[in-house]
Amino acid sequence: MKQIKIPKLAVWKFTSCDGCQLSILDLEDHLLEIGQRIEIAYFLEASSRKVKGPYDISLVEGSISTPEEEETIHKIRKQSKFLIAIGACATAGGIQALRNFRDVAEFQKIVYPNPEYIETLKYATPISHHVRVDLELRGCPINKTHVLEVISALLIGRKPSLPHHSVCIECKKRGNPCILVSKGILCMGPVTSAGCGAICPAYNRGCYGCFGPSESPNLHAFISLAQRLGITNSTLIHALRSFNAFADSFREASIYLEASEES
Repeated sequence: MKQIKIPKLAVWKFTSCDGCQLSILDLEDHLLEIGQRIEIAYFLEASSRKVKGPYDISLVEGSISTPEEEETIHKIRKQSKFLIAIGACATAGGIQALRNFRDVAEFQKIVYPNPEYIETLKYATPISHHVRVDLELRGCPINKTHVLEVISALLIGRKPSLPHHSVCIECKKRGNPCILVSKGILCMGPVTSAGCGAICPAYNRGCYGCFGPSESPNLHAFISLAQRLGITNSTLIHALRSFNAFADSFREASIYLEASEES
């Protein structure tokens, strides 16, 4: 009798806070069910068990920030059939990518008494800057149901069904009034990918952009509207440079605004 091959899943961590891995663990009963259909071969946040590759699915959390990480991600790519970057750090550099706008050596001098012992790259960058990525799951942290959808889809050989609209659509579904227009509160919802269920606007707080840029964000129109509402460039720069500061559209918009401030 031919033995049925069980797919192998690996979960990897680079520079990050572990929040996205905790979101996977938060699947709880669903994770136990997945474990009956797939072998969780490497997931140090959950178990010390280590099974050698190759792996059918690799979920990668964190940005590439050190020479060692840069070397390791290439090894993981070679061992992985599907490589999926999960979370803001892996897809857009994360909070640590804020250093990319300044000289990292200056930060090292301020933070460490002996910076010469620190090995780091000049920039903290997304996984896609180093290897081919088959899919990205946005969020800080990721939405656990998105993980479940992706793994389920890959197991049966279909394309994952993930949202591509902005947070504004989620606000409409919840019946939230637009706090950007009605209250003048800065809200990144118009240019941010859906995935959180519009939690912050539902409690009269502006969206922080946790899920990164939406599919086709119109940053020019968004900035123009915010400026007409009296929101300053410095405030806009601060909003753009948060969890997804090094995402292409957010980065370019913040650099443009910073140049406008200096001129």
